[in-house]
Formats: sequence, C-alpha cells, structure tokens
Amino acid sequence: MNRIANRTPLQRPEDKAAGIEVTEDFERFSQRNDVFSRAMWDDRVRTTRSDAFFASYRMEATPRRGDGFSQRDFALRNAAWLISDMVSERSASEGRREGFQSPITVDTPVAPVKAEIDDTTRMTAEIKKVARFFGADLCGVTDMDERWLYTGRVDTRDMTEVPLGLPEGLSSVIVLGHEMEHELVATYPSALAGAATGREYSHEAAIVMQLAAYIRNLGYEAIPSMNDTGLVIPYAVKAGLGEYARNQMVITPEFGPRLRFSKIFTNLPLSHDVPRPLGVRAFCDICTRCADACPVKALPYGPPSTDVPNLSAIRGVRKWTSDAEKCFGFWAKLATDCAICMRVCPFNRDFSKLRDKIWMKLALSPLRKLALRLSRGHGARLKPSDWWG
Repeated sequence: MNRIANRTPLQRPEDKAAGIEVTEDFERFSQRNDVFSRAMWDDRVRTTRSDAFFASYRMEATPRRGDGFSQRDFALRNAAWLISDMVSERSASEGRREGFQSPITVDTPVAPVKAEIDDTTRMTAEIKKVARFFGADLCGVTDMDERWLYTGRVDTRDMTEVPLGLPEGLSSVIVLGHEMEHELVATYPSALAGAATGREYSHEAAIVMQLAAYIRNLGYEAIPSMNDTGLVIPYAVKAGLGEYARNQMVITPEFGPRLRFSKIFTNLPLSHDVPRPLGVRAFCDICTRCADACPVKALPYGPPSTDVPNLSAIRGVRKWTSDAEKCFGFWAKLATDCAICMRVCPFNRDFSKLRDKIWMKLALSPLRKLALRLSRGHGARLKPSDWWG
C-alpha cells in the first residue's frame, strides 16, 4: 500500500541543478485531476466532442474530411496505438487502465535468488545497455523522489482515487526516452501525426515491460510504468535526460522535444545520474514560438510562475504551466492530439546533422538571440499528403 502522505519535504538540495523550484504551497498531484481523467468524470471537461475524441480511436466516430484527417490517416494512427491499447485494456474489468491510470501489471515473478551486485555503476551501465537492446533511445536513472508520485491511482470503474499499491522499498526510477518520427511530427496538427505518438506508446509498452522483466529475473522488484503512478517529467530531468521548456516538454540534446517517456520503479541497486542544465531555460526566456503558435493560447508567456489555470495543474511548483482544459478542448475539436508546440520548437531538429549541432551550440550559449533569429521559419508544417508521398 502507498502510505506516503500528501505533503512531503519541499525544496531539496539537488533541485537547483534540475531547475525545480518547489514552494510552501506544494501538494502532490492527484491523477484523477489529470485532464484526460477529468474528461471521464468532470462535466467541465467532458463534452460531446471529448466523447467523440475517444471514440475516434476505435473508428466509431466519422473521420473528418481533409488532408491529414482521412480514413487512412485515422486508420494508421489507431493501428499505431494497438499494442498500447491491448496492454491498457487487459485489466479493464478490475478498474485498471494499465499504463495510463494504473501501473502495468507485472507478468514475471521476482526470482527467489537475488543476483549479487558489487558495483552499482557497472549495474547501471548494464541496465542502460539492456534498455537500448530492447529499443529505448534514451535511459537515465534517478532516485525515488516521492514528491512526484500521484496521490493515488484511478479506478476507472467509477473514477475514484484508490491507493497506488506500490511495493515498499523502491529506491530508484529508471527513465526511458522514445523518439518520435521527425517527418510525422512535422504534419501536426493531423490525425496522421497522431501515429507518431501512438507508435511510441506501443513501443514503450513493450520496452518497459521487457526491461522490468529482466530486472525481476535478477531477483529485484520492478514496476513498469507509462503515464501512470507519477509525473515523468521531473524524473526525466533529474535523471539527466534533458531540461524543462516553455512548451511543457523536456528538451533533450539528442532529439529536442520529440520523444515520449516511460519509467520503471525498482529496488535494484543502481547509481543515480545527475541533472544536466543545458541552457534551455535561458533560451525559452527569450523564445515564445510555442506560445505564439498555440491555436487556443494554452501555453504561457512570461517567466515561470506558480499560477495554476485549473485543477489539471500541480500546485506549489514554480514553472511554465499550460492551460490543460484549453489544450484538451482543441484536441477534442480535432478528434486527435495536437503537438504544434513540439513541431515549431526551435530545438525540434535532427541533431545527427552538423548544421543542427552547430545551431544547438549557439542556442545554448550567450549567442542564443542569434540562434533564435536563425530559426525563423523553422518548424513549418508538412502536408500530410506529402508524407504519404
């Protein structure tokens, strides 16, 4: 059972390097107030359009007409989600939506004999190698920071909050990053672009379950997790994978904002990575491309603050915070997800190319204003029909 109180220790010494500022008003977040959960119980969010949004993932709603919203676009998007959907629905009768409102149920028992681990640094390198073998693009490890755990999980039968049910003694969080396809992201907003999101959710479901099974076969506890159980962004930042940005995403040096994250809670003895302040915060201070491009103005201008637009935002953390109700309302109107903010972000680049590597060096240096000027016109939308070719 999860016995952690709602109020936990506030600012910690390691927070500064991670760019995390927790105030005295801090409260752990209830996933029941996540905007996707609210769309199932809160009449302020649940509408005819939101119901049609969810129905479109089962092809029950009539697809919109137009480039990027044809039947084949929705068909590809929904096919990309298939594996994730199979995992999330397998415990539906018990009120568990695995990977979203509930941790993923483990299929592998913990081996009765623990593998001996004499060197945590070597063990951590091994875990990262195995993560890459299974298909993860990034992997970092941080401590089990209880501030970012949800106050409970959601029982989807009646949308009430129940205990997380995590085992005792978990000490580390392994954070995995999964790259989204660049050209598909370039077609946002479209149903076709949603295939980039769905593909990575299906990938991460398989990867996180396989890596957790490996750890359990070594004799240690491992709980695979996607959007459930806790806020992944603070864990990703603390694990040194990137830096938080105005567009509510983690900017990584490898893929910019163009990736999804999953995580594993474990008691496997591991060394912890440290945050890597890159200079993204200073760039976002002068850049508002994402906020300017947002059709419903859900993204904030100005410096980070403790302002919370509605229930779907954590309290007591000074950061850039979006209006999730406005954002989801636009998703419902489209009948698909929107990531225009990801597409137009100047960091949304192919950093295997020399010119983009040079641009990043400028963006993370005192020459960031020059980098911003050089990124004019960056992130233009690709016509979905051109992706199909």
